[in-house]
Amino acid sequence: MTNARPDWWNGFFDGLMADFWQAAIPPEATAAEASFLEKALRLAPGARVLDVPCGHGRHALELARRGYRVAGVDLSADLLGAARASSAREGVAVEWVSGDMRDLPWTDVFDGAYCAGNAFGYFDDAGNQAFLTAVVRTLRPGGRFVLESGWVAESLLPQFRDKLDMKAGGIRFQAANRYDPVSGYVENVFTASRGGQTTSRPARHRLYTCRQVLEMLGNAGFETFELFGSPAGEPFVLGSPRLLAVATRSQAAGSGSSG
Repeated sequence: MTNARPDWWNGFFDGLMADFWQAAIPPEATAAEASFLEKALRLAPGARVLDVPCGHGRHALELARRGYRVAGVDLSADLLGAARASSAREGVAVEWVSGDMRDLPWTDVFDGAYCAGNAFGYFDDAGNQAFLTAVVRTLRPGGRFVLESGWVAESLLPQFRDKLDMKAGGIRFQAANRYDPVSGYVENVFTASRGGQTTSRPARHRLYTCRQVLEMLGNAGFETFELFGSPAGEPFVLGSPRLLAVATRSQAAGSGSSG
């Protein structure tokens, strides 16, 4: 169905796609998710927090408004541009960094980190593991990490739909989806249209079970896992709309000095 490049995400989130993602989530949902992150990460006043990938910065901005020192990393120039414009307009300080989520320029710096949305699974197995290993290095010993994804098998497959059609911000967004059980990937073609403009792009996401995600977190140097099925704090079960895995960097993981 799809001819997605291995690096399909590079250049994907621009133009209409970037506009749709900025409009898709209402502010009240962002506020509730930020409250969950505060609690799950056990953030002390003024704590340093990493948002990766940060997109247009909806979580990073909300946490910065609450007094935390936040850095956001993303590869999309359009989404980062929107994030920078929002922080400048509001006078909210956030460190915005353009870069690959597998190559993070900090060591032993952050009190907490999170990966929100459905960004986990963009890469192959080695790349997804490299991302988790990069995150653990950025954290101080005992620092906590929240990995959120609706693209885990227990969440996605029970409600799998081969077609999706929705609107946000005046943009019609359509998805054609196919799950390949041999490769373990969900292949997609996403289409966004507004007025006379239409953009269609292929994508693919590696699908893991919750158990596989926990094994990868453990291999990266995380421990002490807690699992939730929503920001309201319900436990994660089969059919939960998403996984929110909370993990702690082990004392032995990572090495080096602050950057």
